[in-house]
Amino acid sequence: MKKLAGRLMWLVLGSLGITKRDIKWAGPKGKFKDACSALQLNYYPACPDPDRAMGLAAHTDSTLLTILYQNSTSGLQVLKEGNGWVTVPPIPGGLVVNIGDLLHMISNGSYTSVLHRAVVNRSKDRLSIACLYGPPSSVQISPLPKLVDPSHPPLYRPITWNEYLGTKAKHFNEALSSVRICTPVNGLVDVNDHNNIVKVG
Repeated sequence: MKKLAGRLMWLVLGSLGITKRDIKWAGPKGKFKDACSALQLNYYPACPDPDRAMGLAAHTDSTLLTILYQNSTSGLQVLKEGNGWVTVPPIPGGLVVNIGDLLHMISNGSYTSVLHRAVVNRSKDRLSIACLYGPPSSVQISPLPKLVDPSHPPLYRPITWNEYLGTKAKHFNEALSSVRICTPVNGLVDVNDHNNIVKVG
């Protein structure tokens, strides 16, 4: 999973013009050898009254990427602007990849973390396995210098993953906004702006 996550990272970063020389902590070969990862196993039992229960409250992930496997029971939903909550159907053999808050930060808001939740099913149990992928815990994460210029100032202050987890525990879905140091001028927003229906221009 770490190898897959590293390849996905380079697909995302490459789309922004980022090379292996631009991220020192990726290592000389760009393999993210010291990256951290964890597996989270989730079990959502069937619930006879699903409208009165929540499997997992709406949140963004405190990661670079989260790679998720779902069994055949749907339950993952993402908030899509203009449409509300949209179910992400399980695809046999497929994986869901969520952009996390840390990738949102290093991309200077070009890739936004996704607000998502899990709902329970009336008649079927649901299982999911999440691979949480992040940088080495002591590395400072901030917008990459290549993505910053006078028209695109850095939106977020440097912070380690450990520090951000503490911020997330304290501020939950306001954590990303709490480390933001300026307002986007190019129309990009973070998840809290979507929640509050704030438009920036």
